[in-house]
Amino acid sequence: MGIYVINPLSDERWEQLTAQHPHATAFHSRVWLQALKRTYGYDPFALTTTPPSKPLRDGVVLCSVSSWITGNRLVSLPFTDHCDPLLAPQEAFKEFSDWIQTEYRRRNLRYVEIRPRFQGEYPGFQACRSYCFHTLDLRLDLSLLFKNVHNASIRRKVRRAEREGVYCDVGRSAAHIDALYDLMLKTRRRHGVFPQPHSWFHNLVESMGDKIQIRLARKEDRTIAAIVTLRHRASVIYKYGCSDERFHNLGAMPFLFWQLLEDSKLSGVTEIDFGRSDKENIGLANFKDKLGTTRTSLTYYRYPETASLRDGKALGARIIRPFLPLLPDVALSAGGRLLYKHMG
Repeated sequence: MGIYVINPLSDERWEQLTAQHPHATAFHSRVWLQALKRTYGYDPFALTTTPPSKPLRDGVVLCSVSSWITGNRLVSLPFTDHCDPLLAPQEAFKEFSDWIQTEYRRRNLRYVEIRPRFQGEYPGFQACRSYCFHTLDLRLDLSLLFKNVHNASIRRKVRRAEREGVYCDVGRSAAHIDALYDLMLKTRRRHGVFPQPHSWFHNLVESMGDKIQIRLARKEDRTIAAIVTLRHRASVIYKYGCSDERFHNLGAMPFLFWQLLEDSKLSGVTEIDFGRSDKENIGLANFKDKLGTTRTSLTYYRYPETASLRDGKALGARIIRPFLPLLPDVALSAGGRLLYKHMG
């Protein structure tokens, strides 16, 4: 078999493959790739063993990231929690690996990284990073789902939020994006990291349409928490969350997550993907456990085997982090616009 390179933004066969392949998610979709290109300038391409004019049987999508800070590399995919190679049944990854190794040498890349959710064999690649990964099976009855969430950390806080008059506002308007971003600035400042560019959320909404939802928790006229989710077929991905810490006692985040569970169950979703968590972030991983999820491990792989596992961006983040809370919003936002394209 030979390897063909296609443009998933213009090749209609890519949409057909991602609509059918069991491992395809919102991260494989053309609309997610469009948002990456519009915001960060990454050019996506896909590898396939399928000749032109034939229906795609497989595909591995990557983005080229060029950076004088973090190096030139191929990533599948930037800013995604996972992105499986979409292989045909019984197909090995070796054909794709051979092409990637040749391209790595031809372009003198720093490394190539793939981020599969499902276990597989990736010749020439080495495991480089592992995370906690949480999913929730929604095929259970709603009453059992509510029973399975942690009583003190979730159920009581959901009821507290309801008593306090907290309500959920779902939408994709410019006002929803602005309210989300205001909370994102607060949350990222609290965590000592730069926020994603405002344009990223605008482009996600513009590209993904009804496949993305912004849920805002409001108390009277104030937005106190927000989450962003992506849908693909019968699966929903929880991607972003943020909050105003002054109102954490109202239980707004547990309330939003329960609203997500209810809405997803009623709309025919069978799984919620709660994404990755750093293993060092024990608090976040434990919180996801309390939603009744199943915890597994998510491992990323790099080629070549000698690729450095220490990223300059991680070192830079440790140096900058103590100063971030001191920055005004405009500087914090500008830092995100300047740096994020180097971090994919």
